Amino acid sequence: MTNSSTGSNSLMSKGMMAVIVAQFFSAFGDNALLFATLAVLKQLVYPDWSQPILQMVFVATYIILAPFVGQVADSFAKGRVMMFANALKLLGALVICIGWDPFLGYSLVGIGAAAYSPAKYGILGELTDGETLVKANGLMESSTIAAILLGSVAGGFLADLNLTVALLACVVAYGLAVAANLMIPKLAAARRGQSWRPAAMSASFFYACRVLWRGGETRLSLLGTSLFWGAGVTLRFLLVLWVPVALGINDNKTPTLLNAMVAIGIVFGAGAAAKLVTLKTVARCMPAGILIGVAVVFFALQHQAVNAYVLLAVIGMCGGFFVVPLNALLQMHGQQTVGAGNAIAVQNLIENSAMLLMLGFYSLAIKLGAPPVATGVGFGVLFALAITVLWVWQRAQQRKAVSQI
Repeated sequence: MTNSSTGSNSLMSKGMMAVIVAQFFSAFGDNALLFATLAVLKQLVYPDWSQPILQMVFVATYIILAPFVGQVADSFAKGRVMMFANALKLLGALVICIGWDPFLGYSLVGIGAAAYSPAKYGILGELTDGETLVKANGLMESSTIAAILLGSVAGGFLADLNLTVALLACVVAYGLAVAANLMIPKLAAARRGQSWRPAAMSASFFYACRVLWRGGETRLSLLGTSLFWGAGVTLRFLLVLWVPVALGINDNKTPTLLNAMVAIGIVFGAGAAAKLVTLKTVARCMPAGILIGVAVVFFALQHQAVNAYVLLAVIGMCGGFFVVPLNALLQMHGQQTVGAGNAIAVQNLIENSAMLLMLGFYSLAIKLGAPPVATGVGFGVLFALAITVLWVWQRAQQRKAVSQI
């Protein structure tokens, strides 16, 4: 590695700051582009059920490319992989901006995002040492949350003002991300000389899948985080149809502001989890998962904007408290078994499969004429039941393990 020559042990190093800046603009573009593209679909009078299909196209790229993107990140300098991935996102945003098929453009953004994910996390360990790696991850997550908040709100506001300006803002954001990637030192590839035969790459990846699925705690983590993120992306699209019906508001910015409340809540929930939950007491997070579903039911029945904002913040807090310990559990066991990078790739596969499945059911429900309020209530009930079953199963597995000792 070339870490020592780049002063990479410092969180304030040139390379580390370039990664954080690139992550901010890349995530900003992702979130702004989603709401800008949804506005494009509304302007072109696409049916309501096509909106979640847009995200399904994005998610499908993660699933298809999951066995390969980890090796790509390890076989080349990660900063250059990130630059190439952001360039693909830039191309996708341009495709939408010039009026070509929005689904084609968004699929290019999805390919870029799938390649970007393992590279952006993997480079942190190359730019920092063990003492600062946790702090580096904290900076990465802080940058991402800030980008989600600002990008979502900017996408909705600008789409209301001028749709072309909103799309151009996304292009500029991705361009700035590419420029920031150029400032990352060209580090040595982590693992050169690996087989590029698809069969060998797939076999290695699915071996990691089997190892993690067989572990009781890692399976709990994979299922729990997958349910959470699948629910989160479905709620994001539900808001777009729910706001006009429940609140009587037909602009593009209100759904983005409501989504921002969820992100703010996640920050506070994650902070509480860091103080109240350890890897030995992960089960403490499970009631918060059930409360997510309960809060969604109450939220779906609201007709006052203030109540909706408060309940979405509560949903976010419960979500942060629920998902952060499960992520830590997977990372710890993944590092000990198949490696952290492989664990992230497996998690991406299962989480995005859950997103695809939930979005498919949601799109089908809307196409069949299900009202947004009723859909929200049913969605909340099913989520609460799913987490309850998962919790009961986990406790049964623990009792079984204890009885066999």
